[in-house]
This record gives sequence, C-alpha cells and structure tokens, in this order.
Amino acid sequence: MMKGAVPSILGAIGHTPIVKLERVANDVAANVYVKCEFMNPAGSMKDRMVMNMIESAEKRGELKPGGTIIEATSGNTGAAIAMIAAVKGYKCIFVMPDKMSQEKILSLRAWGAKVVVCPTAVEPEDPRSYYSVAKRLAQETPNSFYANQYHNQDNPGGHYRSTGPEIWEQTGGEVDVLVAGLGTGGTITGTGKFLKEKKPTTQIVGVDPVGSLYYDYVKSGRVTQPFTYKVEGIGEDFFPSTIDLSILDEIIRVDDKECFLMTRDLVRLEGLYVGGSCGAAVAGALKYARQTQKKENILVILPDAASKYLSKIFNDDWMRENGFLGESKLGVVGDLLKHKSNEIITASPHDRVRDVIGRMKAHGISQLPVTDGGKLMGAVAEVDLLRYLVSGEHSLDSAVGPLVESDYATVSPRTSIENLQGLLNDARMAVVTDDDKIVGVVTKIDLIDYLARKAA
Repeated sequence: MMKGAVPSILGAIGHTPIVKLERVANDVAANVYVKCEFMNPAGSMKDRMVMNMIESAEKRGELKPGGTIIEATSGNTGAAIAMIAAVKGYKCIFVMPDKMSQEKILSLRAWGAKVVVCPTAVEPEDPRSYYSVAKRLAQETPNSFYANQYHNQDNPGGHYRSTGPEIWEQTGGEVDVLVAGLGTGGTITGTGKFLKEKKPTTQIVGVDPVGSLYYDYVKSGRVTQPFTYKVEGIGEDFFPSTIDLSILDEIIRVDDKECFLMTRDLVRLEGLYVGGSCGAAVAGALKYARQTQKKENILVILPDAASKYLSKIFNDDWMRENGFLGESKLGVVGDLLKHKSNEIITASPHDRVRDVIGRMKAHGISQLPVTDGGKLMGAVAEVDLLRYLVSGEHSLDSAVGPLVESDYATVSPRTSIENLQGLLNDARMAVVTDDDKIVGVVTKIDLIDYLARKAA
C-alpha cells in the first residue's frame, strides 16, 4: 500500500475539519464553529453511522454476500449506503418521499440503486408512506437487509464511536455547546452522549423546523399536529427510537425561510457549500447564542452539501414561488396578530370547568390554550366541553385539566400566512410562541378576517 493511501473510499470517512464562522456570527458573543460533515465522501454525516450499521449487520449475519440493502431515506443515508454497497458488492433499493430534490434521486440512481418515490403528505402508518413501503419491500425481497435508520441503535452508536471521539480529539475538549438538527436523532444522541460523558457541562442543543413534532413535545410533553415544511433531512412526524430527547438541554425552532436564507448566506458569505439542514442548524445556533449571550464555544454540525439543492434553495425562481425571497405575498403571522387584541386568554389545568366556560363566553372565543406556570400544556375547545357535559358523568366544578387536548399547532410570529393556512386545515388553532412565551392564538376565523382585510 502506497504511503498516504487508503484501501478504498471507505477509509476516507470522517476526519472532517472544524471551521470558525466569521461574517454570519459577528453579532453574537459566542465563538461559533462548524464541523464540515458535508465533506465526507458520500457528501454527508450519514457516512459514519451507515458504516457502523453495515459492519454491525455483517457481524451479526443479518447482511450476507450478494444481499440487497433496503432503506427509507431523505437522500443522505441512501447516498452513504449506495457508496458503501458499491465497494462491498451489495444491491440497494431506496424509498424516498416526493418532497426530496431531483438531484438526490438522480445521485442515488447514479450509484446503481433502485429508487421508489412515495407521497409525503400521508401518515407514517399509511401503506403509501415511505416508511411503510420500505418495510413491505424488505419483507418481499429475498436476502435483504432493512437498514431501518429510525429504529436501528447502530445509528446513534456510529456517532458515539466516530463523531463524538473525533470532536473531542480535534477540540481538546474545548466545546461548550453542541448544536445539531433533529432528524432520526442519531447524530445528536450518539455524539451528545459521548461529549456528556467526557464533559458533563457540555450543553446539547437540538434544532427543529416549524411543522415537526419534536419542539412541542420537548417543551410541553404533548404530541401536537405535525404539518408539511420544505426543509429536508430534519424534523419528524413521528418519534424514532434512535433519538434520546432527554439528552437535550435546549431545543430551538426555526422556519423554512430562516433555514434557506441562512443556507445561502453560509455559501456566499462563509464559502461553505452546504444544504438546507445546515442553514437550519446554524440559524438555530445563532438564536441560542443570542438567547444566552455567553462567551463560549459553540460547535454546529453541518450535515450535507449544497449540490443536492441547486434546483431549490439556490434557485431564485423556486425561492420566490415559495415566498422565501423578499416579503411573503400574504405576510406572516406577526402581521395578523397586529389586527387582534393583545390580550391572551388562557386557562390553568386546575381551573374549574364552569370558570373556563364562563371565560370563553365572556370573551366570545371557542378555544383557548391551557398553561401551567407559563408553560403551554395543551388546549381546550368548545367541542371538548360539550362532549364532557353531554356524558352527564362529570361536575362543572371539576378541574379542566383532563379535558386538555393536543389538537393544535405552534408557530412563530415569522411563520408565513401560507404555512399557517396549511396547518389550520388540520389543527383547531395555532398557538403563537416567541422565545417560549405565548404571544397569540390564531383560529380559522382570525385567518379569514385577516385575509378579508387584505382583499378589501
């Protein structure tokens, strides 16, 4: 073997550089660094965990010579599997949601993989979902291995064995905060666990897009309504077993526009050729830094490269069509709130049913958030109270807490009206939060009134 060479491309996985952000982070006290995982050979951080998954499956005898690897993927896991499979002689079938960029689909086919595309806007349990189709194909394909990144503990295990130790060695343990987007959770769970073991004071911060389940669950313990968003590779509409949310010290929420504008800034101002989930992670890290105002070292994981998003994030026409360049045609939630009363009517889970009914009647509202010590616990609506009273088994003096439901979504003042309209198709109301404080409640009639004003 020639000096300096590796036996195959697989030997080039890892050893990615850490770079300090200058221009996009010049307004925060913290030093913000990024780990350039997009420089892995298949183009993302998924190379590390996939290598661990495949080697572990081989050792257990689950993956045999000439076998077929099947996986539900948003693209990057598929690319890592396809690269490793090409070297090791395996076949691949990938199942992807239809919101993924064409570049991702074409790149997987370039490696010789078969790609099956499924609808995004269906429940995970729906037989048409990309999770369900992948499971079915795994059952029907002889000599196959279902990688199952959402429930395979070799996913976080790969980052525990690779990403965590590498960061610790590179930085000499000088990392104070680790920031990563939340998808399968393998990166933040595995890397965070290793860093916490080495340095318990390390803060682990997850970044989640508006529309995903994680943020509301971490903040309130409730499973709210997920809804569609554009950023790829992070956020979920179900809970993978590969994520350990208890490892998080903080969770920060970002919206599509923030993600995409930061992605473009990272390329054009920092020279970092990265994708949308990288913009999400950095936008979240800067929000966290502004929130804490500490002089500390923040390290952000940059998952993948820009080449997979040229037709979307870096296409001005696509960005304009989706309201991400310039002002939204219909405005944002903050604009709607300006036309509403500043008074926010809430209930406590300990309030009596009769008092909550009286509050709704006095203010002419049909639903309201329920908070406990300022923390959002859920919501209660007329239909919940009606169902309760019709049963005839309960007292008006009972606490309203047991009636609290999760049929609501949370948004920020920066969420576009277009996104708000989409989520109100599925949820009773939207609770508007900013820095974890409730700043408003929006219902369908509020949205109708706002749009009618604009049309007048």
